[in-house]
Amino acid sequence: MISDSSATITYWDEPLEATVSAAKQGDRAAFGRLIERYERAVYATVYRRLRNHAESQELCQEVFIQAMRKIGQLQEACCFGSWLRSIAGRMAINQAMRRRAVASIDADRLESRPDETNSPLTAMILRERRDSVRRGLKRLGPMDRQTLTAFYFDGSSLLEMSRRFASPVGTIKRRLHVARKRLAKALETEG
Repeated sequence: MISDSSATITYWDEPLEATVSAAKQGDRAAFGRLIERYERAVYATVYRRLRNHAESQELCQEVFIQAMRKIGQLQEACCFGSWLRSIAGRMAINQAMRRRAVASIDADRLESRPDETNSPLTAMILRERRDSVRRGLKRLGPMDRQTLTAFYFDGSSLLEMSRRFASPVGTIKRRLHVARKRLAKALETEG
């Protein structure tokens, strides 16, 4: 939207296909108009997953940067909105998973960190859990072990793992899902 003292003009009167076509050809002003048109939808998509205003705003910027890089891959200009929301959804999921991985406790770091509130019983329970998870990981196949380690211990994103394992992101997601189930089963049979 452009506003001056006399009137407010929206670019939404401009056909979407023309704007997308111009943006695909490198017209940054056209891409700026697309941002103005879709920023609320992208924010809503991201916020729904993250539930954090500042983090959602930051991720929205990353979504638009990613979209600007990948706009050449968009086949149908009329699908720009859904294409953009799917990028936002995937990036929000990755961010939420990364946040969860960072928030999860790495037992080695926890043990080395001095914390007066840890009782000997708590330390023993954490040590047993850590050892149990390590034994469970050893019982998994190499692909499952590498996938879980990369995601949860190394903090790699799905995209980074996709590059590292030379597999599509969808395959990485499936591997993570299957590996989690196998680890849970391994831990269940151990306990």
